[in-house]
Amino acid sequence: MSTDVIAKLKQMAADPDRVWIRGGQTYAGLLAETGRLSNTLVSLGLRKGDRLLLQVDKCEAVLSLYLACLRTGVVFLPVNPGYTVAETEHFLRDAEPALAVTDPGRVDGLAALGARVMALPELLARTAGQGEAFPDPAHDPDDLAAILYTSGTTGRSKGVMLTRENLASNAEALVGLWRFAETDVLLHALPVFHTHGLFVATNCVLYAGASMIFHRSFQPAGVLAALPDATVMMGVPTFYSRLLADTGLSHATVAQIRLFISGSAPLSPATHAEWQARTGHAILERYGMTETNMITSNPYDGSRRAGTVGMPLPGVGVRITGPDGQVLPQGEAGSIEVRGPNVFKGYWRLPEKTAEEFRDGWFITGDMGAVDVQGYLSILGRAKDLVITGGLNVYPAEVEAALDDLPGVAASAVIGVPHPDFGEAVVACLVAAPKATLTEEAIRSLLRNRLAAFKLPKRVLILDELPRNAMGKVQKAELRRRYSDLFAAA
Repeated sequence: MSTDVIAKLKQMAADPDRVWIRGGQTYAGLLAETGRLSNTLVSLGLRKGDRLLLQVDKCEAVLSLYLACLRTGVVFLPVNPGYTVAETEHFLRDAEPALAVTDPGRVDGLAALGARVMALPELLARTAGQGEAFPDPAHDPDDLAAILYTSGTTGRSKGVMLTRENLASNAEALVGLWRFAETDVLLHALPVFHTHGLFVATNCVLYAGASMIFHRSFQPAGVLAALPDATVMMGVPTFYSRLLADTGLSHATVAQIRLFISGSAPLSPATHAEWQARTGHAILERYGMTETNMITSNPYDGSRRAGTVGMPLPGVGVRITGPDGQVLPQGEAGSIEVRGPNVFKGYWRLPEKTAEEFRDGWFITGDMGAVDVQGYLSILGRAKDLVITGGLNVYPAEVEAALDDLPGVAASAVIGVPHPDFGEAVVACLVAAPKATLTEEAIRSLLRNRLAAFKLPKRVLILDELPRNAMGKVQKAELRRRYSDLFAAA
């Protein structure tokens, strides 16, 4: 059993000078604030097991409220502030939060849906009259800590139930694996409604007693200015590609950094190589999901191999299975399944769906992958993204890797769309690099010597941009919808 998040907070707060946020709170101040917030939540009638929905722009108070929910046993439910009122209605109806906390401009819209709503500034103002001491109730490691909703790219978002042990075990594993220490300073520019910025970044800092530089959004100029004062940065691939586009990035800029981490979306080998050439650092790529927290990581010491997501975290099991559930030999591609203390409790109010996603205690991730002879896992794409053309399997990641290696290609996404003869056709959607000119004929010609004929895209579409979610993941479902009739007249 791992050390609970709040137990770790209290341990770190015993040092009155330990800094939580540079230029802001100490750990002692954070503990006091979470005490006042906890008393405020109780005064508003919230009890252990109640849900608190939070939909606000990124600010330091989000982290304090997350920890206050852990102290009271209230279930924390962060929602992307970019969602419209209509989109947020699903979370209100499904989770039935006892309280929704939001920015002032969203209060009326959520209240019109029948929710009990309070603006964040009002909630924080109410803490002024509350005491810092809070009698934390007893908590069990299996108690529900948070509900995070999936992105909903393939249908209605599902509520992922994460326990206290899910969060604690993952934090402890990552701190050890990534060598976090109290001397570390994390540059935090990630969103905090998502597991990456909320749990991975925040809990790694907390469990190490480290500190963070807290940016409310990712702005390349601001991040570059802050890098000399940081030792670690976590980002999504878009962060790294945008920093590479800035002439201010150099070896000198990152002289104090010991570790760059990337996740939430695939990092292209080209970006990995260019970053290493420009900075001298090999980005450490890892793999996780909302349902599992972090699963694998490239090593801290040893080769951080581009195009792979490394090996399982301590205590986490990963296996590759075939269509009938049999475990496949090393090197063969199949379904990625996971088990361990990091794996979620289930989907909120969806016991049948939860049962469908587990096999013999293993969670079926929906991702396809393969493990090489050195134990490195490569992600080949989502199972739903697998293209079966003329009865042959095409893994989009393999075609994307070939495309990303071509000159002038800034980004790629490979999808399957209906085809009258082949069932599905491989289609490549590309974005050109600045000042580059791409043509369908040239791309197909360059790929002919790199890919088997059945893997060759039947169409290459040159787009201004690829549709992405807030964490930078390409929305392939949207691309498939957009181009579903591409071969209708073929």
